[in-house]
Amino acid sequence: MDYNALGDFQLVAAHGGFGKASRASGRSKATLSRRVAELEEALGIRLIERGARSLELTEAGQLLRGRTAGPMHEVAEAVAAARDSVATPRGSLRVAAPLLFSQVALGGIAARFLALYPEVQIDAVAEDRLVNIVDEHFDVSIRINPAKESALVGRCFARDRMVLAAAPSVARPAAGGPVPAVVTPGYRDGDTWTVAGGYAVAPQPVLRVSSLLMVRDAIAAGAGAALVPRSIIGALLDAGQLVSWGMAGEEVELWVLHTSRRLQSPKVRAFVDFMCAQYPGGEFHVPLPAAA
Repeated sequence: MDYNALGDFQLVAAHGGFGKASRASGRSKATLSRRVAELEEALGIRLIERGARSLELTEAGQLLRGRTAGPMHEVAEAVAAARDSVATPRGSLRVAAPLLFSQVALGGIAARFLALYPEVQIDAVAEDRLVNIVDEHFDVSIRINPAKESALVGRCFARDRMVLAAAPSVARPAAGGPVPAVVTPGYRDGDTWTVAGGYAVAPQPVLRVSSLLMVRDAIAAGAGAALVPRSIIGALLDAGQLVSWGMAGEEVELWVLHTSRRLQSPKVRAFVDFMCAQYPGGEFHVPLPAAA
């Protein structure tokens, strides 16, 4: 049985005629008449007696209307509710992000997003490991310079650059000269730091730390020079607490990735749009924390 035809029968019965049902629904009178006739044919019974001036439900028609009006109304309400739930961002949103981005930016971004979409709950995982979005059930993943993957799509929401920087109290050496340096585990003895324009220094590690935030704080305190993302020292550069000796390496891109553009869920679409709106100039930056 065609349930759409049953809905048309209910529409005609509720309005007492094909003409009134047509005017109320915007559907043609001929279409409604045909659909009701098809329903009668499928059931093998007459549901409506069509007079010259009036329309009367048969006994079978009255029985069918009485038994199906409630369920059909519930179905209509369920469909409307389903469409509303699809249109409104809600539910759990699992986000994977690199450790540094999570430490300096994700908490505030998540709080602002939840203020706009209170029916969403965010589950954020901070780690530098490359997660498998599908197998590990993540909705989105924030990555730096991601490799192209056929299964993932997304948008670049910000860019960053490495800076060779030090406190004003640290003397800038002549090209190729040694300089006290704060380094991370990725540093290899004998490395040379070179910036745009060809200026280079020979770092002499005085402090090895595992966190770029520790590097930032150490060079701001005068421990030496370091290569650090501009995003986390931009405010210190602007305040004169650090001095840039030049940009190093290529620009890096920050992307928010998900599995598909087709039938993208509202919560994912809203989060991707929100991430891009956080950095309208395209530059990733972290403000200085407010003074206690």
